Amino acid sequence: MSQPDLGALLAQAQQMQAKMAELQRDLARRRVEGSAGGGMVRAVVSGELRVLELHVEPDLIASGDRNMLQDLCAAAVNAALTNAQRLVQEEIQRVSGGLGGAMPFPGVGS
Repeated sequence: MSQPDLGALLAQAQQMQAKMAELQRDLARRRVEGSAGGGMVRAVVSGELRVLELHVEPDLIASGDRNMLQDLCAAAVNAALTNAQRLVQEEIQRVSGGLGGAMPFPGVGS
């Protein structure tokens, strides 16, 4: 059995690291949305799983139902985060050729 070419393995690892760094920069610029209450509350998050925007329909605010507003805000943010996590995992799988589980971003999807 032949010995693995350590130089080639190192070059391949460095290439993958560069691809993942570029992906991380790309994901930071991506925006993902989630909504609740039939779209009355919408949340927008980045691919870094940071909340960027929260939109609430004026009619919902005017209703004065604080508990419903809080529940819908939480649901919209959670939906957006779920969608963003799915995007991150799909992109990691695409870039890594199916090895995404072995190279997660710190704090993403954990």
